[in-house]
Amino acid sequence: MPAEPNAKNGAKLFKTRCAQCHTVDEGAGNKVGPSLHGLVGRQSGQVEGFAYTEANKKAAVTWDEENLFKYLENPKKFIPGTKMVFAGLKKEKDRRDLIAFLKENS
Repeated sequence: MPAEPNAKNGAKLFKTRCAQCHTVDEGAGNKVGPSLHGLVGRQSGQVEGFAYTEANKKAAVTWDEENLFKYLENPKKFIPGTKMVFAGLKKEKDRRDLIAFLKENS
């Protein structure tokens, strides 16, 4: 049985793997990537003022835990045509921890 997700570890992962392109704080706005504040439960391609690829807009994915888990393993496989250059998190625990952090900031 997998260990409980650790949002503190997820925060560290966000800082080292995501924060150069994304923000999570309310009102912080977009960077190279869209703001991830309120991500969990939102549909893909919906952040105001961010220029998404057609692939992202048309994916119509609702960002729940299951979809985030698959996406974070290999974004380009999950949404072919995305411009996100992130290669993904191969370790299941890292993905679960990052999702726990994103849920806390949604």
